[in-house]
Amino acid sequence: MAHIETNRSIPAIFVDLVNQFTALVRKEGQLARAEISEKISKIGIGLGLVVGGAVLVIPALVILLQAAVAGLAAAGIAVGWASLAVGGAALLIGLALLALGVSRLKAGRLVPSKTIEQLQRDAAVASQQLRTDHGIAERAV
Repeated sequence: MAHIETNRSIPAIFVDLVNQFTALVRKEGQLARAEISEKISKIGIGLGLVVGGAVLVIPALVILLQAAVAGLAAAGIAVGWASLAVGGAALLIGLALLALGVSRLKAGRLVPSKTIEQLQRDAAVASQQLRTDHGIAERAV
């Protein structure tokens, strides 16, 4: 822990406070940039995987849906009703997946929460330090 000189003048304490605050703001800015960069890279990788998966899944899904319709038609259900049943089931599943995906892309997930928590802790420590330094300065006077 740093040694705290108790006989410092008010201007010296103020200069030290400004220097420490400047360093703190600089470090917090670096932390925020790093966290945002990390989140953006995760989103980029996720989007790339989604696009790659969609390129392969869409044609496969069409083939499987056609096979389901053909299977129901072979079982004795009219082709129109078989198509309606398979299409309706695919639509419901697709809507559920879409709603889940949209909920996971909310802006709240992109907020740099670690940085915000660290800034709140730093503000509490700075506030405590100011009270402590102010008490020392008052006793020295």
